[in-house]
Amino acid sequence: MSALVPRLPATLLAAVVLLSWPCAGARAQDSSPWQRDGHSAIRLLAGSRSGPVMLGGIAIQLQPGWKTYWRTPGDSGVPPRFDFSKSDNVEAVTVLWPAPTKFDDGAGGHSLGYHDQVVLPLRIVAKSADKPMTLRADISYAVCEKICIPVEAKAELAFTSVASTEDASLSAALDTVPKPANVGDATPLTIRSVRRDGKKDVIVDVAAADPRGIHLYVEGPTPDWALPIPQARDSDTPGIKRFAFELDGVPPGVKPDGAALKFTLVAPDKAYEFNVNLP
Repeated sequence: MSALVPRLPATLLAAVVLLSWPCAGARAQDSSPWQRDGHSAIRLLAGSRSGPVMLGGIAIQLQPGWKTYWRTPGDSGVPPRFDFSKSDNVEAVTVLWPAPTKFDDGAGGHSLGYHDQVVLPLRIVAKSADKPMTLRADISYAVCEKICIPVEAKAELAFTSVASTEDASLSAALDTVPKPANVGDATPLTIRSVRRDGKKDVIVDVAAADPRGIHLYVEGPTPDWALPIPQARDSDTPGIKRFAFELDGVPPGVKPDGAALKFTLVAPDKAYEFNVNLP
C-alpha cells in the first residue's frame, strides 16, 4: 500500500461535476438549497445561534447503490475536502465524522464511507458572537458505484436562528460520531490492548460481549500515513475479538515507534475513538 495519496480504483474519475453557488447572498433560513449532481446532493445546515460556538452540518444524499468516503477512505478512494475560508465572521470550523461503513471498492479491497445519506456535524467558532455570521463552503468529494465521480460543490448559509429547525437532526448526527474512549475502559465494548508482534505486525484485542458486526479502523498521525484496514484474527480468549494489521503505508524515512495512532471501533449500535501511542 502506498504511503502517498490513497489509491483510486482503476475505473475512477469518469467526470468532474461542478455545482454552482446558490442565489446571490446568504439565505435567512436553517438550510441552504440542495446542490445536485447526477448521483448526489449536498447542502449546509445551521443550528441555533446561542453563543460563540455553534453546531452546523453538511448533509449529503446519495442515490441507491452510490457511496461517498470517510476522512480515511480505506484501500482506495479520495476523502472529502472542505474549505471554509470565504466565510464571514468565522474563526474556525471543525468537521466531525460519523462512524463509517466498510464496503467493497470494486478493485479487490475495501473502502470506508457512507451510503444513502449522512450528516457531517460542524463545530463552528464565530469571531464575534454578536455579529452576523455566514458559512461558505467549497466542498470536494467523490461518489462511487462501479465507477467514481469527483464532485465540486459550493454552498453558503447564514446562521440567524435562535431556535433552529435543524437542531434535532444535527443532534442526531452528533450521536453517530464515535465517542472518545481510553484503552481498558470498564465498558462492554473497548480496546483491551495494543501490542507489537515483531517489527511489522500490530495486534489489537477488543473486549466485546458480542463480536458480531464489530469493525476496527486505524489512522496514522498525519494524512501521508496510509495504514491498512485491520483484519479479524482468531482469538482463543472468550469475549475477545482480535484484529491485526501490518505497519504498511508508513511514510518513507519515518519510524513508527511511539507514533500517535487513532483507532475507531465500530459496533452496530455504538462507536468509540481511541488515541494510542504505538508501542
